[in-house]
Amino acid sequence: MKNLQFILASVIILALGTLNVIASETIWHVKAIQPDGKTLDIKAFDKKGTAFDVKVIQEGANLWILDIKALEGEKKLPIKIIVSDDKYAPVKAVGNDGTILDIKAIAPNGDKLDVKGVDESGNIHAIKAVGPNGEFYGVKAISPMGQVYSVKGIKMTDREVEEKINNVPIHAHVKALPPVHGLAK
Repeated sequence: MKNLQFILASVIILALGTLNVIASETIWHVKAIQPDGKTLDIKAFDKKGTAFDVKVIQEGANLWILDIKALEGEKKLPIKIIVSDDKYAPVKAVGNDGTILDIKAIAPNGDKLDVKGVDESGNIHAIKAVGPNGEFYGVKAISPMGQVYSVKGIKMTDREVEEKINNVPIHAHVKALPPVHGLAK
């Protein structure tokens, strides 16, 4: 009986430890990278100009498709490409009440550069910071261990409006994706 109790206690402790690992989050940085290799912070801004961090949330051991959120206190606001007729697709955070927050890269001089979906290939949108002269800066996710992922817009359907979040029409989901090896020639 004592052996059974010991085994049962061990299984419960292992299960609780596994649940803790599964539920844990790792926070990654989101940066725009200039051609000279310098990085720019990416932030979300409300209408008052208040800045909020934009981070990748890695849940447990998932390293395939990572969520990107604007952190407004304890709230994690989704970042999406919203439906628009603009030349470049607007990348925005969506508040719980449907409020739209701008996503910007912060230049060294303090200028705020737009972050946009600039090109579409199939179901994937290239997301870039747009420099002062129209040049594009890559937007990347960087883990605490130094892993670098690309930030992309992903379409899950062929409809213009993928879904509505808090009454805001969404065109694509913004995610961090691992590098694809072996395709470049």
